Amino acid sequence: MRTLSLALVAAYAVSGLSRTVIPAQQLSGIETLLQEPAVRGALDSARSTESLTLDDQVRFCQTAAPPFREAARGEHLRRAFVQLGLQNVRVDPEGNVLGDRPGLTPRPHVVVAAHLDTVFPPETDVTVRRAGATFSGPGVGDNCRGLAVLVAIVRALRSAGVKTPGSITFVANVGEEGLGNLRGVRELFGVGKGGAGSARTAPRPDIDRFVSIDGPGVYVSHIAVGSHRYRVTFKGPGGHSYAAFGTASAIGALGRAVAKIAELQVPDQPRTTFNVGRIGGGTAVNAIPSDAWMEVDLRSSDRAALASVDAKFQRALEAAVTEENARWGRAGVITASRELVGDRPSGSIPASSSIVQTALGAANMLGLNAQLSEASTDANLPISLGIPAITIGGGGVGADAHALTESFDSTEAWKGTQHALLVTVALAQK
Repeated sequence: MRTLSLALVAAYAVSGLSRTVIPAQQLSGIETLLQEPAVRGALDSARSTESLTLDDQVRFCQTAAPPFREAARGEHLRRAFVQLGLQNVRVDPEGNVLGDRPGLTPRPHVVVAAHLDTVFPPETDVTVRRAGATFSGPGVGDNCRGLAVLVAIVRALRSAGVKTPGSITFVANVGEEGLGNLRGVRELFGVGKGGAGSARTAPRPDIDRFVSIDGPGVYVSHIAVGSHRYRVTFKGPGGHSYAAFGTASAIGALGRAVAKIAELQVPDQPRTTFNVGRIGGGTAVNAIPSDAWMEVDLRSSDRAALASVDAKFQRALEAAVTEENARWGRAGVITASRELVGDRPSGSIPASSSIVQTALGAANMLGLNAQLSEASTDANLPISLGIPAITIGGGGVGADAHALTESFDSTEAWKGTQHALLVTVALAQK
């Protein structure tokens, strides 16, 4: 651990997108924490037990956790929480695993979370292979690293006997990836599953700060990239590929739609994206398809830009159906229905906010350069509710996230563990 002088850090601590100067007062509070023997002991423990953290990372990763089937991996986290002495360890109705570490008082109440699920289907080989300091396997970085660091924080706090003024709840949550639609954090915050503004009771009033640990690296995300995810279903009469030739095709309409979506024009700033992630349909090579479907992901950190690309997508669908029907001379034969299967709110909190500055200050006091970034994570939901929330990395260096070739370089990954630990302790102060 390398401690920088307050004057130097305040003058030169700039990170990522906004080059924010960290106030000396914020750094002073973190420096005070670093003078506490228990906190120093916890940081030393985080480094010395990094091998256990890596063991956990591999163990968690080799238990599959596809979307909506996270329970087996969740059981590993439940057992770890119990073994490490967290209180009131439980599994909520949605499948989140929670454990409490009471402080001297209930507030501030900090929630530190890492998601259990991966993007990979149940049949995926989740064996983790090691070559030197590098681990390879689906989900090894995103988010087995986050889960391992979550447990490492609990272990280090317990080992050093750290007492915090506020209380901390540790959560291994479901539903962050794919079509999970943030169902885990929606349950956590008491928000309906249809979006941040729909079908909800008042959000929980007792969560003061939220941190998501998601994937490798050392970064601080305070800009929430929103998304709309659709499942589009095309329907038509179908028929024999020879005898009924000339009948409009559901897959023909889908193909036209994919081509039109590929030509959509979107801005570079604010960054706005689209993707056709999955397609399917038809029954046989010699049958005109009567049905076809696709799943589409639209993203932007700006609400207006997201609404704009959504409108362009809708027009592309309508044009594709019209053109397929016109090609074969029968209007209305092919229809398309769309279902919004994911609605992740966008938003941001200021780079100058206390929670962001605390995370940046903790990194700088540890000699790390934490980049400010934007991301689409579990923090989107609390940000949309006006709750101070960030996402941070778990250290190390990742590559090929969401691919079967995903890898994690564990060289000095303990620095990320230390950062997450110090952020947690700092946020649990008055």
